[in-house]
Amino acid sequence: MERVAKGIGKGNILIEEVNMPIPSSTQVLIEAEFSLISRGSELWRRYNVHEVIDPQIMGYSLAGIIVKVGDAVDNFKVGDRVVALAPHSQFVTVEAVNPLHDPSLIKISETISMEAATFWPLLTSSVLWIEQTQVTHDGVIVIIGQGIVGLLCMQVAKATVAGQVVVCDVLDKRCQLASRLGADMVINSKVDDFINCVNDFTEGKGADVVIEAVGGSGAAVAFLQAQDAVRKGGLLQVLGLYGDEPLPLDSGKIQGVRLIGGYLDRSLRPKAAQRALQLLGNEELEVKPIISHRFLYSDAKEAYDLLNNHPDKAVGVVLQWKS
Repeated sequence: MERVAKGIGKGNILIEEVNMPIPSSTQVLIEAEFSLISRGSELWRRYNVHEVIDPQIMGYSLAGIIVKVGDAVDNFKVGDRVVALAPHSQFVTVEAVNPLHDPSLIKISETISMEAATFWPLLTSSVLWIEQTQVTHDGVIVIIGQGIVGLLCMQVAKATVAGQVVVCDVLDKRCQLASRLGADMVINSKVDDFINCVNDFTEGKGADVVIEAVGGSGAAVAFLQAQDAVRKGGLLQVLGLYGDEPLPLDSGKIQGVRLIGGYLDRSLRPKAAQRALQLLGNEELEVKPIISHRFLYSDAKEAYDLLNNHPDKAVGVVLQWKS
């Protein structure tokens, strides 16, 4: 079988042939159909580093069909459609009885496409991130960055807390997507003054919650903006932690503000995972418009290069594992 790997050298994405994995008694074997590339973590902690990366952490959003089940597994069967926390690979084994992350895989109904299912891992995290803000129904959430995570968080907020959601990005394509997917206000900070727009929207009070979801070198500027946009007594939540420099923390601006660094309470994950699946199945949340490109897995190098070199064009990029 074949899988995506990362060799020595920045951007050295390749396809390698390895032996078929054999599931243990507590695992299932999945044949992949689609996998989603998570731009934030996969570029800044995989693609853009010099060292070899363990193929087991090359990706974590894979949808496919179970083709073999271990003897101790009783809640899955051959033929089940599932999505799993698993790397980009034609076949993967996933722990089903004692997973490190509960759940590590979940059944999906026929009403959810395999492509859409690949968003489940990031959507589960987005549900947790939004829930832990504890924003009220009349609150204002500002989300800086409208990549996959930002777009998912925006839609979860609209679907679950029904507050007003303001989003910001510097790329036209992402601003257009956010508007199409339901943001109450979209700010292109390359054109408009972000802080003035937020102040106008909140009548000078600032946002109840600001979520910084910008990865890479832009994270430092976004974090500074976030500190100016959040109100006293509000919450600043940092999700974009993949910059090349320390994030600048202004001790004066952060006084009286709660700060969370992407914390996820694992005990709440099972319920969030079901809620994420419900959002996908009930079409309360759209992911198809987020998919900007589809590649055969054999062209994974081209897919990663596109995400790295053209963030203005690529948002959600999926790999197809069966022709």
